Amino acid sequence: MKKPFIIHPFLFAISPIFFLLSNNIEELSFSATLPPLAIVLGFTLLLLLLFRLIIKDNKKAAVIVSISLFLFFSYGHIYYLIEYWHIGDFSVGKHRYLILIDGLIFISIVYFIIKTSKNLLNFTKILNIMALSLVITSLVNIGIYEFKTKTVGQNNNQIMEAVEANTTDLKTASVLPDIYYIILDAYAASDILKDVFNYDNQDFINYLSAKGFYVPSKSRSNYARTFLSLPSSLNMNYINDLTDMITIESMNRKVLHKITDNNNVMNFLKSKRYKSIHFSSGLVPTDHNQYADINFKCSGIENEFITTLIQTTILHPFIQYFIADAKRKRILFTFSRLSEIHKIKEPKFIFAHIVSPHPPYVFGKNGESVPDAKLKMHGTIWKQKKKYLNQLIFINKKVKALVDEILSKSKVPPIIILQADHGPASTFKNDKDSPTNDMLKERMRIFNAYYLPQGGNALLYDSITPVNTFRLIFNFYFNTNYKLLEDRSYFSAYETPYKFIDVTDKAKYD
Repeated sequence: MKKPFIIHPFLFAISPIFFLLSNNIEELSFSATLPPLAIVLGFTLLLLLLFRLIIKDNKKAAVIVSISLFLFFSYGHIYYLIEYWHIGDFSVGKHRYLILIDGLIFISIVYFIIKTSKNLLNFTKILNIMALSLVITSLVNIGIYEFKTKTVGQNNNQIMEAVEANTTDLKTASVLPDIYYIILDAYAASDILKDVFNYDNQDFINYLSAKGFYVPSKSRSNYARTFLSLPSSLNMNYINDLTDMITIESMNRKVLHKITDNNNVMNFLKSKRYKSIHFSSGLVPTDHNQYADINFKCSGIENEFITTLIQTTILHPFIQYFIADAKRKRILFTFSRLSEIHKIKEPKFIFAHIVSPHPPYVFGKNGESVPDAKLKMHGTIWKQKKKYLNQLIFINKKVKALVDEILSKSKVPPIIILQADHGPASTFKNDKDSPTNDMLKERMRIFNAYYLPQGGNALLYDSITPVNTFRLIFNFYFNTNYKLLEDRSYFSAYETPYKFIDVTDKAKYD
């Protein structure tokens, strides 16, 4: 009988990665899988060589490796299923018990495979077919999605041409100040901090005002989601018209990521001899910008895809020791490098999306690490109001130090925008609920602050929203004639991002 190729260990190794990609294909590209694919394939090869060396049998070594990979990648899924299980007062969902059970299963199976005298030829064929089926299923789902959305990608150029048409025949500015656009993710408005979080942020607001910032007290986000808010503000326009080319039920976010990267603000400033500088956020929409002149990225492999993948594995109990620390380092790296950007001589447009005070909560109020940090970004994590406030207080300290450094070291007075993309969600029960007025106020009201030297603050107004930020700035500093848009706010659920609901009247200030 012809011996089958032993391929199932490698297929079992890559199948969880393709499965995760296929379930997040609306916002991820295949390139996101390349680093983890290289790691797991290399790890699988080493395991296979090791067990082959020990037991001197290729088929048995391969079966042991495949079972090891199954236990490794299924751990996180099982943990989330039993995390809150109790038998009386006994908590079943503890890592120590699940790791012990996994270990006992592994030892028992290895012992049985080594001792068995049976030929594993047929079993090898079965494992090959099973593993191949898992990989093919995910790849087919990915292929079908890419085929269906191919026309959306082609039409993206039309969106950008329509937006860019507004920037022709504009006058050249006589002074080219550096422009810092710093997004402090989910930073709540002052009234929300006081009413919902029982925290008075007036000291921080007073500090900014004393430095010359204009801090609108009635500012709102235009959209409730980062991946909607940022392409809107960076293109100086509402994005509701995307529903003309993307069905309202779609979850496709790739077109949003494209117009976030190749955005109108950056392109206009490049035409004025600005150098574009992008800071990695670790989140898919703003992790890297291929159109920027310089991309700053903290060393390490931590990003949204890899973090999610690791949480499904047996490394889950130890994730805070390397992923939480990596998230801390990324934010600290961003603040540190932002304070040094002034050393680059050319006029600069700096975009930094800092995922904080948004969860995960990895900073105490003095910057200390958070014990047992939960690396969740949505859901019940928002209920941890004390941890949100502690992280916000620390971010305030870092922003103060950064502002001092930028203002003291810049030869030409810079433009600085400190802006939230949306507010927190501590009052939400879940993302599918129809939000109440209180929920909408928390989510849509935002922190917003502008340092516009040479009289730019005079054009600002208390209820300005992000969509008008650069329209106003370009009009004042570059003599453009953009019309300010009506300040509207739109809510949409995570599962139906393009089903926009106008909530301006519910979210605005009286």
